[in-house]
Amino acid sequence: MVYGLTRLKAFSSDFALVNQIRRAALSASANIAEGFEREGNREFAQFLAQAKGSVGEVKDELYVALDENYISQIEFDRAYALADKTTRLLGGFIGYLRRTANAGSKFKRPPA
Repeated sequence: MVYGLTRLKAFSSDFALVNQIRRAALSASANIAEGFEREGNREFAQFLAQAKGSVGEVKDELYVALDENYISQIEFDRAYALADKTTRLLGGFIGYLRRTANAGSKFKRPPA
């Protein structure tokens, strides 16, 4: 959704904001992937928290885009709702990982 919005004519001319919001969106997904590949729940939760922070940055940059009239209120509402849902899902997943007794696959012992 971020890439679609930043392709809009008005938005696309603000190179700094386009770069920043795209980097934040990419950072969120990259942190989720990197944390998962670490195969440990504590590390995964840490990377999910970083992803959650990046989504928070996207939310802030959506406000800037709205204030600058780069996006409409409807576009803002849709994108913000998606980002907000993402932060809630990440928060729930972080809580689950911190509560579970399973430490992650990298801590499993091979069969004897």
